[in-house]
Amino acid sequence: MEAEALDCIQTEMTLYEKLQILSDAAKYDVACTSSGVDRRGDGNGMGNCSRAGICHSFSADGRCISLLKILFTNECIYDCKYCVNRSSNDVVRTSFTPDDICTLTMEFYRRNYIEGLFLSSGILKSPDYTMELLYVTLYKLRHVYNFQGYIHVKAIPGADTRLIRLTGFLADRMSVNVELPTAEGLRRLAPHKSRKNILTPMRFVQDGMRQNREEITLYRNAPRFVPAGQSTQMIIGATQDTDYHILSTAEALYKKFDLKRVFYSAFVPVNRDSVFPAVSHDGPPLLREHRLYQADWLLRFYHFEAAELLDEKNPNFNIFLDPKCCWALKHLELFPVEINRAEYRMLLRVPGIGCKSASRIVKARRMGNLQFDDLRKIGVVLKRALYFITCSGKMMYPTKIEEDYITRNLLNTKERIPEGAGSLNYRQLTLFDDMDPEKARLTFQ
Repeated sequence: MEAEALDCIQTEMTLYEKLQILSDAAKYDVACTSSGVDRRGDGNGMGNCSRAGICHSFSADGRCISLLKILFTNECIYDCKYCVNRSSNDVVRTSFTPDDICTLTMEFYRRNYIEGLFLSSGILKSPDYTMELLYVTLYKLRHVYNFQGYIHVKAIPGADTRLIRLTGFLADRMSVNVELPTAEGLRRLAPHKSRKNILTPMRFVQDGMRQNREEITLYRNAPRFVPAGQSTQMIIGATQDTDYHILSTAEALYKKFDLKRVFYSAFVPVNRDSVFPAVSHDGPPLLREHRLYQADWLLRFYHFEAAELLDEKNPNFNIFLDPKCCWALKHLELFPVEINRAEYRMLLRVPGIGCKSASRIVKARRMGNLQFDDLRKIGVVLKRALYFITCSGKMMYPTKIEEDYITRNLLNTKERIPEGAGSLNYRQLTLFDDMDPEKARLTFQ
């Protein structure tokens, strides 16, 4: 097969020229963060994986860790309207060979530039053909070059599940991009793709991981199938879908497919097309992307549900306040929370209290009642939490439990003591009083 593959791959370009083109073409795929896998090298090859994570992350000792992030090819038979590599675009096309990628990975690793590989690809000739090329590449890396570092590879929608299975035993993480939150959006912007073709390999990887966990319980040395799990990506802003639709889709994916991460990519209009919403002068919706990541974190670690954060009447996040603060302001009847008695799950819902600080509070209060100075040492962000908590029945400052009053003080990030704390004087304000929208946008980015 490899000989046939090489016939359709350009050989006129140098390896460096290919790297420039295919690394730049991969920058729009964001689904490539840390592995979470604990597989270690056996001492005979090069590289290993650790729980600290790999891409765009920092290890416990402060090291910045990165992946070689490239496409196998930017040639593609599909004509997705949002993609820079769509078949109708007049761009320079090229492809690596399996040996090219092996050489790059090993040489970059030897120079301590990377600790792993993120490999995606356009669709060259057919999904099966492309998937087989990816498999050959990973097989050579593992068994010929003896590379034992982290590898994240794409599962190509529409490819034979046999090829996906073989590749899954060589990779640490696999991902299949959902691309858009609704089937209708996918039909309009990516007419050659279907939701069924995307979800089929996602389900296959899920079933394979579940079966592999059973095999490992019986046979300790059984080969690992996608040990770091699978992820996906959604493009934000290419359609009229609301944050509520996007977050509901993400929640369904987490529940139905056991995903490790859903990534959100702010839409960059690399192509001109009438089907896209009007282009904003502010550039890609990065702040909206940020709010979705915050909400996604609440789904995964804070026991929130999408319907608690948004609904049909309020389908989009407030750009000025994070989702947790917005939820708390809508449910002031639950506050203030007594720090020394509240359950762990309720502590998680207090703005300014994270998972670690909530755990520390539960452990520390067994030794005695906590005060605000103790909370500061524990890591609670009091400038947000002080409006929603009490210690031994007392608030940090005399504070009105009023939505407008708390909102104004939360927006005023420079202010640590609530305005009018001594006299409880306050005035009715809207969200935009005393607020420069442009300044706020830059601040929250």
